[in-house]
Amino acid sequence: MYYPSSIAHSAPDTIAYKMCHTGETVSFGQLESRSNQGAHLFRSCGLKTGDHVVILMENNRNYIEICYSADRSGLYYTTTSTYFTPHEIEYIINDCHAEVFITSYAMADVAAELVSRIPDVTHRYMVGGVIAGYESWETACAGLPEDPISDEMQGLDMLYSSGTTGRPKGVKWSLTGKRPGELTMLIELLCRLFGYDRDTRYLCPGPLYHAAPLRHSMTTINKGGTVFIMKKFDAEDALRIIESERITHSQWVPTMFVRMLKLPDDVRLKYDVSSQKCVLHAAAPCPIDIKEKMLDWWGMIIHEYYAGTENNGFCKIGPEEWVTHKGSVGKATLGTLHICDDDGQELSPGGKGKIYFSDGHAFSYHNDPGKTAESYNKKGWSTLGDIGKVDEDGYLYLLEREAFVIISGGVNIYPQEAENVLTAHPKVVDVAVFGIPNEDFGEEVKAVVQLGDLREAGPALEKELIDYCRSRISPIKCPRSIDFQDALPRHPTGKLYKRRLRDKYLSTGSG
Repeated sequence: MYYPSSIAHSAPDTIAYKMCHTGETVSFGQLESRSNQGAHLFRSCGLKTGDHVVILMENNRNYIEICYSADRSGLYYTTTSTYFTPHEIEYIINDCHAEVFITSYAMADVAAELVSRIPDVTHRYMVGGVIAGYESWETACAGLPEDPISDEMQGLDMLYSSGTTGRPKGVKWSLTGKRPGELTMLIELLCRLFGYDRDTRYLCPGPLYHAAPLRHSMTTINKGGTVFIMKKFDAEDALRIIESERITHSQWVPTMFVRMLKLPDDVRLKYDVSSQKCVLHAAAPCPIDIKEKMLDWWGMIIHEYYAGTENNGFCKIGPEEWVTHKGSVGKATLGTLHICDDDGQELSPGGKGKIYFSDGHAFSYHNDPGKTAESYNKKGWSTLGDIGKVDEDGYLYLLEREAFVIISGGVNIYPQEAENVLTAHPKVVDVAVFGIPNEDFGEEVKAVVQLGDLREAGPALEKELIDYCRSRISPIKCPRSIDFQDALPRHPTGKLYKRRLRDKYLSTGSG
C-alpha cells in the first residue's frame, strides 16, 4: 500500500514531516487522524468525488494535512501561489468552480479582499486564526471522526501553471477511480527513478503550492519517508538542515544552486552534506558551469529532470550521463520524445524546434479547449511550448520557451544562451534576457541584471558584461544594452516572470 495510513497503523509515532522553521513535527498517526477529520468536514460541506477545493497558504503544518484530506476524498485540490494577486486567485477559484476555499491567517490581507470577490464559495476556512468571512479550520475539524470516510476515493491535485508566459492554466487529469493507497503512475515513476522509500529524508526548500515540491513530498510520505519543509529557501539555512537532519534526498532549482555557491567559502564548506544520496533539480535550465561546480562540491549524486505540471512526458539524466552530455536534461523515461518544426514535421537530431511527447500522459487545460487543442498536433503528440533539440544519442537540450525566442534580422536567438554566460560572471546574481522592439531588425537582445552590489551598476559594468558575453558566444546572441535592478521578479519555484519584465519595455517603448 502506498499511503500514509498503512504507516499510521504499523508505526504511528514515525515522523511524516517536520516544519524546519518552527520545529513542529507531525507523525503518521497524527496525519492519519487529522486528514480523516478533514475528509469528514469536506463531506459535511456537501463535496463529492470530482469536486474542487482551493488552498492558498504559505508552507505551514496544516498544508500537507489538508492536501491529504482532499486526496482521500476523491477531490481535485488546487494549491495556489502566495504570489498571485487577489484578481488571479479569484480567477482560479471561479475557473475551477471551487466549493471550498482554505487559506491561512498569514494571508489575511489577501483573504479579506477575496471575501467579496467569491460570494458563491459558501465554505471559507482559515488556519492559524480567523478574520471576518472565514471559519476556523481547526475548530471545524475538532470533534469529527478520526476514522476514514465510508466512500474513500483517490483524488488528484489540479494545479495551475505559474503564469510566467500568460494567464494561469489549470492542468486537469482524469481521476483514477482507485482507492487511496493503490499504486499510481506518478508514484511508480518517481520511486523507480529516485529511490524514495521508508528511509528517505527529503528536504523541501520550495513552496508546497508548486507541483514538484508538493508531489515529491507526498510521494515520500506515501512511501513512509520523512519530509523536512522549509518555510522559505535560505542558502545557509538549507545547508544547516542537510547536516543536522541527515537529509538523503533534496530538490532544487538552479537559482538555489547559484545562491549556495555564492556563499563565502568559510560558510559554504563548513556544513557536512555527505548524507545526501539523491539530489534533484528541474524547473529551469541549469548553466553548465553551475552544474559542474555543484558536482564538484556534492559529488556524483545530482540528477536532473524535465517535466511540466502537465506530466505529458518526463526526461531524466543522471550525473554520469550528464558529464558526457553536458547541458542535457536527459532521455525520455515517460513518453516518446519528438522535435518538430513550425509545419509539424519531425526534425533530425540537432534540429531546433518545439518539443513534443507521444505515448505520454494525456491532459487537458480546465475550461480551455482552445489551449488544449493548441497543445496537441495532428498526430496526437502534446507539447508544453518549449523549444529544444535532441542529439544523436537521444538526449534532450532545452533552448527556450517559444514565447521568448528572439527574432532579430530573421535569425532565431535563444535567450538562455546569454543568460547562462552572464550568470557565470562573479558580479551577477540573477539575469533575464529577452527581445525588445528594434526598427531595423524587428527585435534586439536586452538584458536585465541583478547584482550582488547594486552600487557597481553603471555604464562601465554594462560594457564589461557585454564584452564578457561577446567573448564567449556569438555577438548576435548577446545583449546590446543592459539595465540593472535590485531584484528580478522570480517565482519561488525558480521560474522567472520574464513576461513582466519584457512587458514594461513593450509598454514604454524604451530600450
